[in-house]
Parts: sequence; structure tokens; C-alpha cells
Amino acid sequence: MDMSVKEQIDRYFDDPARRAELVEAVTRLVGVKSVRGEPSADAPFGPGPKAALEEALKLCGELGFATRNYDNYVGLCDLNDSPTQLHVLGHLDVVGEGTGWDTDPYTCVERDGILYGRGVSDDKGPVCAALFAMKALKDLELPVSKNVRLILGTDEESGSEDIAYYYAREPYAPQAFTPDADFPVINIEKGHYHPDFGAQWEPETAEPRVSALKGGFRHNVVPPEAEALVLGLTPADVEELCRTEEARSGARFTVTQEGRGVCVHCGGKNAHAASPDDGINAISALLEVLAQLPLADCPSTRALRAMAQLFPFGDTRGRALGIAQSDPESGELTLNLALMNLTETGFTSKFDSRVPICATRENCAQVCEETLARHGIAVTGDGEMTHVHVVEADSSLVQTLLKCYETYTGVTNAKPLAIGGGTYVHDIPGGVAFGCDFPGFDPKMHSANEQASVDNLILSAKIFALAMAELCK
Repeated sequence: MDMSVKEQIDRYFDDPARRAELVEAVTRLVGVKSVRGEPSADAPFGPGPKAALEEALKLCGELGFATRNYDNYVGLCDLNDSPTQLHVLGHLDVVGEGTGWDTDPYTCVERDGILYGRGVSDDKGPVCAALFAMKALKDLELPVSKNVRLILGTDEESGSEDIAYYYAREPYAPQAFTPDADFPVINIEKGHYHPDFGAQWEPETAEPRVSALKGGFRHNVVPPEAEALVLGLTPADVEELCRTEEARSGARFTVTQEGRGVCVHCGGKNAHAASPDDGINAISALLEVLAQLPLADCPSTRALRAMAQLFPFGDTRGRALGIAQSDPESGELTLNLALMNLTETGFTSKFDSRVPICATRENCAQVCEETLARHGIAVTGDGEMTHVHVVEADSSLVQTLLKCYETYTGVTNAKPLAIGGGTYVHDIPGGVAFGCDFPGFDPKMHSANEQASVDNLILSAKIFALAMAELCK
């Protein structure tokens, strides 16, 4: 590669003023609470994502780029008016803040070179790194003959309807990457299987029984909290089991008297559903306790004990459900029991699994449905599996991105990765995920105290700038 290009990029981003500009840009975007809300005619994903898009496009315009708001689904930022060679897909929407923050999640705070705030790593910080990489190409007048289009999405966390809307009307670019994952390059993304399931029964009167349970808030997050109301028992009947489960799982329980029963609250630890081992599943931990209580033999009790048996705490591979599997290319199936809601007349639930290349309808979804059915639980909805996304490791895009990563990190013989998370390019032909997280740094994505290293964002911007120059020269 032309090292003079690298040297120009280095000088550009090593300027302290550039660092300050990047941090200020991230701060502006983090300050907009862009969690999906109620849609309206001009805000397909609610007022928060729309406001974030407007702020991002304003920022792009201030930096000298031509922009377009595509019906408040996505925003477009173009490097030049040449034919487009590369799409860079970033998103401005964020997951809810949850609990446990040490700072205001929507005020970007810098401490010792680390930024804290919802979106600093997922994905507002990386969006800014890509944007400033484009600005470097523009300011340095590097010799590119093709356009880079930064696509600013607003619905990545809730189904990517924004990107589907855009690509239903516009063509794919010859090459694409999203800066919303890990370095060096991710070329395999597992498929998804996340069925809704449950059971119904007539209103019950037997006691003791669990009359209500609620846990989780998103299917792609390890549930950090769950709570149940148990009628006909006292705190003394429950507390010893809770203490035992605390020691075993790391979850924390609070038991309080409520009317003629007890409220049992379980606090876990949220994490991205693609990495369920990083969290503490509050629903599964709570089920472990409830299943051992001296409850009446009634449909709700049988359902709870079946759920505890099929989704035991710590089983993040689907072994009890009978769907555990793996292959050398994409790794193991992972599973997160994400949502559960029990009332006087039934329960509904949902798990999120990331399935490897070897998973099929027959050895995964069908096995799951049959296992649940044996316990009186039925899958509702379509319960279909999404495909695994694979881009060949020897493709020109993957090899170019690997070389750019190696140039800036000194790593040799970097290999592409397979992940359980589904990124923005999961349905984009030939698209890969490229940055911004470096090995060894925990961004606490989807968790409290989400963080990003400023040095890593600057390094990412350098890598992106070199990659854009190479791909579009």
C-alpha cells in the first residue's frame, strides 16, 4: 500500500484539534435519546430516532458534505458526486438505558480517555469515526475516483426496517461494511431463531401459586430484572432458596410481603444476547427459585417448572431444549431466555438464539417445537429461522480491510471472524462488519456504563480512511 497516504492520514488525525472535534461530535449525538418510540407520519421510529437523524445530518452538513434525509428512515452523506463504490452503514438509534449507570446515559462524559454514554460504542462513536474518515479524504484531497456513501440508519436495534426501506428503493453498492462490531473483519454472522411461545389455562384459585411474573425488556438483551408474585407464602418460605440461588448464580433477590403473598424480585446483569455468558439472566435465576417452592399442583406451577427445566440457569447453548450444536466455521449456537410474562390465565415467552451454519429447520426449530410441545407449551407466530450471512474470506473486500487493519495495528496474518450478533449488513450482499471494537476492550454494549476509548475511535478513523482510499482509488 502507498505509505505516503498512511502518513498523511496519521498527521491529520494526530492533530489534537481533530481529537477534540471527534469527541464533540460524539457528544452531540449521544445527547439525543434515540430509543425507538411511537411512530408518526414523519417519524417512522418515533421522535427520538428522528431527532438523532436530524442532528447527524446537520453535523455532516457542517463538515462540508452533501446530505439527504431519506423519509426519516435513513440519512445519506456522500463523499463526492462520483459513482458510489462503498456503502458504510452506521446507526443512530440505541437500546434503552436500563439501570445501574454511574453517569447520565445521555450525557457523554470523558474520563481518562474513555467516553461514557448510551451509544458511544453502539453506534454513534463509530459513526463519527467513519464520518471523520471521510472528512480526512476530503480535506487531504486524496486521489479517490469513486464515492463513499455513509448511510445513517435509525432502526438497527429494533429490526432494521430502515435499511430494508432504503434498499427496496435504491441499489446495493459494489462493496459495503458496517463499523458496528469488531476488528479485524467479521465475514460470518450467525442466523437467528427467536420464537414466541407460551401456554394458556383457566383462572386458578389454588394456593400457594405464582399469580404473576414479568421479566426482560428486549429479545436481544440478557434480562437484567424479573419479578414474581407468589400467593399463599411468606418471605420466610422463600428467602433461604433465594440466598442459595444468589450464591450459585450471582443474581440478587429481594423478598417483600405483599398482601396475602410475597413479591420476589431478581436482579441480574444485562448483556447483548449474542454474548449471553457475559450477563446474569434474571428470568432463569428466578425460575430456579420458583420451581423449588411448595406450590399447588396447577397449570401455572407445571408451566413454571417446565420452563425451569427447559431453560435452566447457565444453559446458554440450548442443551436442555435439545438444540445445542456447533461447526468449525461459525462456532456454537447460543441461547438467551429474553422475555417472560405470566398472568392468571397463561404465560408468553421468547428466547433469542444465534444459530451456526450447520443449523437447519429440522435440527433446530422443529426440535424446539417438539420439546416444548411435550411440556404443553406451543410456539406462536411463524417461528422461522433467518439465514447465516457469509462472505468468502478471500474476497477482495475482506482482504483489503484485513490489510488496512494490519497496517495500523502491526498485527500479522489477521483472520476474519464469525459472530452471533446480526449486524446491519446481515442482509446486504457481500457486506461485512469492520470495527470499531478492538480485541481486549469491553465496550459494555447494551449494558450500563457503555464506554468507548477515544484513542480507539481515532485509530478506527485512520483505518477507515485508509480502507476508503484503497477501495475507491
